[in-house]
Amino acid sequence: MGNYNVGNETGMVSRHFGVLGSRWKGVVCLAGILISLVVGSFCVVTYGASAGEADGSESEHVDTSGNPASDVEDRLTSTTEEYAEQQDGELPIQSMFDKCRKVFSRYQTYPIENHVKEKEAYQNYSNTKLSWWFRRDMNHGPSGCDDTIDISEYDAYYLDQNASKKNEKVVYLTFDCGYENGYTEQMLDILKKEDVPACFFVTQTYIRDNVAIAKRMKEEGHQVGNHTIYHICMPDKSYEEIVQEVNGCADYMKEATGYAMDPYLRPPCGEYSARTLAITQDLGFKTIFWSMAYMDFDVNNQPGVDFVIDHFNKYHHSGAIILMHNVSSSNAGALEKVIANLKAEGYRFASLNELQ
Repeated sequence: MGNYNVGNETGMVSRHFGVLGSRWKGVVCLAGILISLVVGSFCVVTYGASAGEADGSESEHVDTSGNPASDVEDRLTSTTEEYAEQQDGELPIQSMFDKCRKVFSRYQTYPIENHVKEKEAYQNYSNTKLSWWFRRDMNHGPSGCDDTIDISEYDAYYLDQNASKKNEKVVYLTFDCGYENGYTEQMLDILKKEDVPACFFVTQTYIRDNVAIAKRMKEEGHQVGNHTIYHICMPDKSYEEIVQEVNGCADYMKEATGYAMDPYLRPPCGEYSARTLAITQDLGFKTIFWSMAYMDFDVNNQPGVDFVIDHFNKYHHSGAIILMHNVSSSNAGALEKVIANLKAEGYRFASLNELQ
């Protein structure tokens, strides 16, 4: 929840089967990809070899230009070579397992690995308060951002850098949830219909007041991230208070819903420091900032559905981590169209578990 700055701009059975449904969906997708790739590889290699045998060669690519009769052979051999050497230099087996990992990881809850040190270990880190900002790119390039701190050193992200460098059309939907305003379940309905994953960053008070919705998020294959107990300004708090706010929210998620929290945290209002990033990292959380956002959190001053749709059309980019607020009527009204437009542009919606 909260503010952000833009650079240059101021029933048990049913629940049980719901969980199984999400997990089995991942298994089925994984099996489908494996079978398709194995069969596809066999066919391509077999036909490629046949093409080579037809002209007396083994695996060499033969120049058949000007010979219509060998056009099929040429295309098959070319396909074999293209498959064997992906555009990023990966071998087929590497590409196959990467695709499988991405599909299967969507439905996993990775453990929170807590290695926090005593408070003295963090005394040498700067606690200068920073507020996350970014600069939009009108040409669908990656957003510029606050580079005062190299956030990658602290397992923090605002963009999928790998996807951005490869110009891979993948985006990440995230929602900040400080309280309920009647729109979250509508958004969940749309995400379910469109088979799109998201991460919901929740406060403890949100979980307390909306246990059923928090459970539904997990049951439908989404991630639930940490937004602290009371939506605090983290740099203003002591070491003890930060640890309590972060661990307390995660512990309450498990206690109230039966589901573990996912190992992702969004600093309330985007306020952070080198000290808070270091503590958050050692508590076992990746810090997730954003490369797309707009003024959607003021329920009394909504931007409008058309604005939201137009904003996505103007500023979508490869690897984008998108911040939206669950309290926004504009987001609720625009979400389905936004998803449809991005899919039409060739984008895939990914789980934060894909971030490396």
